[in-house]
Amino acid sequence: MSRPIATIVGSQGFIGAALLRNLTAAGWDCRAPSRDMRWPVREQELGHVFYCAGLTGDYLQRAADTVEAHVSLLVRVLESTTWESLVYLSSTRLYDGLGAELIAQENTLLPVSPQVPRHLFDLTKLTGESLCHVLGKGRARVARLASVYNSPDDANGFLPSVLHQVAQAPVGASVVTDSSPHASRDYIHLPDVLRALVDIAVRGTHTVYNVATGENLRNDELGQLVRRLAGRELVFRSQQPVAAPAVIDIDRLERDFSWRPARVTSVIAPWLTDMAHTQ
Repeated sequence: MSRPIATIVGSQGFIGAALLRNLTAAGWDCRAPSRDMRWPVREQELGHVFYCAGLTGDYLQRAADTVEAHVSLLVRVLESTTWESLVYLSSTRLYDGLGAELIAQENTLLPVSPQVPRHLFDLTKLTGESLCHVLGKGRARVARLASVYNSPDDANGFLPSVLHQVAQAPVGASVVTDSSPHASRDYIHLPDVLRALVDIAVRGTHTVYNVATGENLRNDELGQLVRRLAGRELVFRSQQPVAAPAVIDIDRLERDFSWRPARVTSVIAPWLTDMAHTQ
């Protein structure tokens, strides 16, 4: 029996590299094309394509690279003729302008404006999503990811970087962050993300899936956990009020794949408890 084939575009990144390791260990035949790969590909079998290429924090400083990663390269990959499915990694940050009174569903209309600089990210991601719908011919799907974290040892993103600082600080010390205590996010654990991406690729029936926990964690709640379990004080430089984000609806993943993601507090509580016994 032949092994399933996966092609991971952006395999050098945080999620792409983890997906490559995970699928290889599971027995998949994995291809990790280099940055100078010539697309479109019309001869080599690509199998299930996971499109993990993208920019996050530096997208405004690298606007041209953002368009290339989120849109232009995607077009060339979609124009390849030898892929079975494609999963395009998008973001639940697209829902940031909705407000806490709304539930963010996959078909919710999204507020974007070309005059708002930070919406460059939203507009390019939405263009990529639209290309999947138009050029994908029913084989391309979109995974809108919440804030993905792995562990304090893999400090990608706000939450793991804060936990890494807490782990490095002595018990009783203060850890200072530039964020506001009022800010909040839906945090999704990397192993859950990897499982969801494979399910979407192999068994997905919808064109867009929210990959999240459906719960937001406020920074001040995180601070209370750090104080109670790790014995450190989390100090927020900014006291600026921050509008609460919408709650992300995950009913589609629950129905299609019996989705039961780990709650962020359940995942990080043992880490914080261990930190209380280290100096």
